[in-house]
Amino acid sequence: MMRTALVTAVAGAVVAFLLGLLTFGVQATVHPHDVPLAVVAPAPIADRVAQADSAEVQLRVVGSAEAAALLRDKEVYGVLEIAPGQATIRLNPAVNPSGTQVAQQVLTGVAQGAGVPVKVEAPAVSAAERTAPLAASALLWVGGMVAGLLFVVLKGRRLRWLSALTAAVLVTGSTVGLLAWWGVTFDATALAFLLAVAVSFALLQAGLFRHLGIRAMGILGLLYLMAPAVAGQVPELLNPAYRAVLWSWTPFRFSTEGLRTLMYDGSIGTEWWVFGGIALVGVVLLAAKKAQTDRADGVVDVGVDQADGLPRAERQHTA
Repeated sequence: MMRTALVTAVAGAVVAFLLGLLTFGVQATVHPHDVPLAVVAPAPIADRVAQADSAEVQLRVVGSAEAAALLRDKEVYGVLEIAPGQATIRLNPAVNPSGTQVAQQVLTGVAQGAGVPVKVEAPAVSAAERTAPLAASALLWVGGMVAGLLFVVLKGRRLRWLSALTAAVLVTGSTVGLLAWWGVTFDATALAFLLAVAVSFALLQAGLFRHLGIRAMGILGLLYLMAPAVAGQVPELLNPAYRAVLWSWTPFRFSTEGLRTLMYDGSIGTEWWVFGGIALVGVVLLAAKKAQTDRADGVVDVGVDQADGLPRAERQHTA
């Protein structure tokens, strides 16, 4: 009894430490690193701006046309244009709000250092629009996960793929409806992307549940807890360790940034391949032969062989 109490207590402490490390630790260690910004300014001011570069920001002094292209392509998080007696900060709503917030703060400081008044030009973005990309990604993941878990609990055995696809369609519909209620709507391309994300999530989850049973929640639940904390940040704000270990591969960042880009008439390419690959992995897991662990608790059901009345495992042993 003492040993059990000690083991369970240690397990709880370890889990709490890991969750803190992988979730709250991301937010607690946020600090700018080489945040890319562009500045358009006359030569004397441009020289002073270039000297203001630091480890936190990466200031690029460019022409007006190049600055507009960099902002459109999301290669910089903000542009400061300095003219005689006036400075203008331009922001792109398709850029992660965390990045634009840092950009506005830094560029405002640069303009004030140049001794000119500053104004901000950026399309109005509602709180719902800022929330929608990450919220949609999380809801699509949770919907597929709950459907897969219930399939295991209710001892479903056949048509697991049909359950996953149906769940993906219904969860996409409920998510779109909820966001529409918040005032956020999508065009046909964004809707197709949402459905692709939902299908890939549901197929992957169904494949893991098929092979691991209810134990798959240990993987899927952890991914849900840690991924949104990473996907909600831009890489230049993350601690380099979190950036390399978590941000570099989490599918939540591809779905979040992909949807945000599509919401503002942008185009995406890599994201389609990412979720096509995830869907393919799910299909492979569903089609692959699995160990005989159909019970929800993961215990192998050896059964009884009808030929001689012996359990199949015992028959193999005696043979």
